Amino acid sequence: MGIVKIDNDLHEEVRRASAVMCRSINAQAEFWIKMGRLAEANPTLSFNDIVKMQLEAADLPVADLKVA
Repeated sequence: MGIVKIDNDLHEEVRRASAVMCRSINAQAEFWIKMGRLAEANPTLSFNDIVKMQLEAADLPVADLKVA
């Protein structure tokens, strides 16, 4: 584990987002970091495509859901 210094405003955004997403502050920051890395590595994929790819990699296939 390491310490990462981030801007106070960004830390506040992470704190607020973590409350909404029911994650710890660290887990929220880790999620954003992971998704950012995946987005940079896969610039043609949407956020939803990346999430679907990660769920499938974890053997959690998600059926395409359509809103009526």
